[in-house]
Amino acid sequence: MRVTSGVVSLEKDPQNLIGISIGGGAPYCPCLYVVQIFDNTPAAKEGTLKSGDEIVSVNGQSVKSKSKAKHRVVDTMSSSTADGLGLSRAVLVNDGLLKKLDEMNRTAGMFFGLMNQTKSLIKAFYRLSQVQRVFGEILSEIGVKEPQPRASEAFTQFGGTHRRMEQAAIECLKTVKPMISDMNTFLTKVVPDTRLTVKKYLDCKFEYLSYCLKVKEMDDEEYSFAALQEPLYRVETGNYEYRLILRCRQEARSRFAKMRNDVLVKIELLDNKHVQDTVSQLQCLVQAMSKYHNDCCEVMKGCRIFPIEMDLNKNSFQYESTTPLHEDEDDEDDADEPRSGIREFRDSPQAPFAAWDAAAPAAAAAPAASAAVSAVANSSESPGGDEPLLKLG
Repeated sequence: MRVTSGVVSLEKDPQNLIGISIGGGAPYCPCLYVVQIFDNTPAAKEGTLKSGDEIVSVNGQSVKSKSKAKHRVVDTMSSSTADGLGLSRAVLVNDGLLKKLDEMNRTAGMFFGLMNQTKSLIKAFYRLSQVQRVFGEILSEIGVKEPQPRASEAFTQFGGTHRRMEQAAIECLKTVKPMISDMNTFLTKVVPDTRLTVKKYLDCKFEYLSYCLKVKEMDDEEYSFAALQEPLYRVETGNYEYRLILRCRQEARSRFAKMRNDVLVKIELLDNKHVQDTVSQLQCLVQAMSKYHNDCCEVMKGCRIFPIEMDLNKNSFQYESTTPLHEDEDDEDDADEPRSGIREFRDSPQAPFAAWDAAAPAAAAAPAASAAVSAVANSSESPGGDEPLLKLG
């Protein structure tokens, strides 16, 4: 601590105050000194006086060995007014920034979930675009190899439709991708930076609180010695240690107030981002998806190619069998033997059954004819007649 001297001229405010609190004074301390300088007061705006400064004279009159009087207005002041003037530690006890920090953490969690959902949506759109691309390539290849002109044109047009749908999906992805980048920047840079600022603010807060507690401890010590009417050595010698703690408390309070303002600004910006940017990003996502579906609908409306007429060869529906085939025969041993080769699917499944129906009457008539011939032959050998009834030449 440096010992300097000077003169300060202060104008009182409309309440007839200059904005300082004093300590020391007779009968225990030989000097008067500044305990605290309140915010937004003439003393704070002038900036020369600091906590711990000794007051030698006021308006040319010496204040050595003078006693101090406490203003009763301070005792009846509300906590909000005291917080604004710096007369109490209400800002340390009822700190609204901690609630703001909790809200920021909830907002970050919401952004994290929204980013994951959007990533899943983008991956699904990308896979859909790849399927549409493959469909377009296959249909275009069929159109190139199709000999009939109308069918070739239809397949080629349908393949081009799928390729245009793929391009619409890619455009949708290009529109939505910056949304992921913005949310990732918010989660990986803005939120950690704000948390670091809040941590620094809390460090300044607890430093200021420690000096406040030290001042309160020294005040209690003075009050206890005054109640016992015993002298306190540091008070009798000018109370320099107490004044040094007061100066440190004022500097810590200045840092604390500055950090508090910085945190308030950053959290306010985060609130605006949560309200404005989230709405705009969701609108961008919905508009991109709506444009994609509308484009696909318009593309499909312009593709009127069905029904498609094609010239097929006779063996178009002949496929190599992948499973063993069994033929129903009378011999059970032969029926169990597998047969491989070409399996033919005919247009009329009733053809085999019609052949079987035509062969059935002939098979039934054959035993009857043989029975009739036997009967005639047997009658020719009847014992009762001289001439045979049927001559077989």
